[in-house]
Amino acid sequence: MATDRHAEVTWQGGLLDGSGRIDSVGSGAFAPLDITWSSRAEDPAGRTSPEELLAAAHASCFSMALSLELAEAGTPPEELKTSATVTFQPGEGITKIALRVRGTVPRLDADGFRKAAEDAKANCPVSQALTGVPEITLDASLA
Repeated sequence: MATDRHAEVTWQGGLLDGSGRIDSVGSGAFAPLDITWSSRAEDPAGRTSPEELLAAAHASCFSMALSLELAEAGTPPEELKTSATVTFQPGEGITKIALRVRGTVPRLDADGFRKAAEDAKANCPVSQALTGVPEITLDASLA
């Protein structure tokens, strides 16, 4: 069954001197969130950016994919702590994403965890959507 997700944004002014706001998201989970060019390319100053939201989406999706990989192998995780760092270079776009995961997984060795994490990275729908990013790295180890 397909699902659709929805967000609404208002932007006023030009890129460098303007500002915007994520007005709402379909789930109601968050909003409003302020956005500006400077929060994207310089100091966030309490505002978010598309790259920060993308980092949250990628870390969440990867964690779900890894949880599935591990459970299907008969070694469900007790805990996965995942971070994603998205590098944005003005004029070039998103140049790198660094995923980092530390897992507590009973009955699994470090090599098995790394393999499952690599598979999850390849199969995560957000990773697949981001295939145009020049570099996506993964640092995976057991806690």
